[in-house]
Amino acid sequence: MTVSFTCHTHIGMEPGELFDLSRNVDAHVGSMAKSRERAVAGVVSGLLSEGDEVTWQAWHFAVPLRMSSRITRFRFPDSFTDEQVRGPFRFFRHVHEFLPDDGGTLMIDRVEFAAPFGVVGRFAEKAFLGRYLQNLIEQRNEYLARNGAAA
Repeated sequence: MTVSFTCHTHIGMEPGELFDLSRNVDAHVGSMAKSRERAVAGVVSGLLSEGDEVTWQAWHFAVPLRMSSRITRFRFPDSFTDEQVRGPFRFFRHVHEFLPDDGGTLMIDRVEFAAPFGVVGRFAEKAFLGRYLQNLIEQRNEYLARNGAAA
């Protein structure tokens, strides 16, 4: 089964500026400090562009996890998409959109994923995994809004 959710966040930055901040590996690492996420292979610092890959290592549910993702679509300053190429999900896709909005930018995150492990994975998707991932995206967006200029 596929799980999807959408987050809408208004941030007081121009679309191009927020686009760049959102594809910045260092800002991502800062936003995921609670899970000790870090880039361990591929592009490990700076800005990601179309075709770039990064491998993340983090702790979720007291388990160390690795996920490699690739930027598969890149349309500055409107949107970019990252997709898992190796990792814990059957598939994972995150579309980032940036729309000019009332002196800033409306950032829209569209996430689709499917967990592994058949019926057990489908249970986890519904019971907690979807909400957990949505909370991670919301926390990341709060970090970007608070620390944009410093990241």
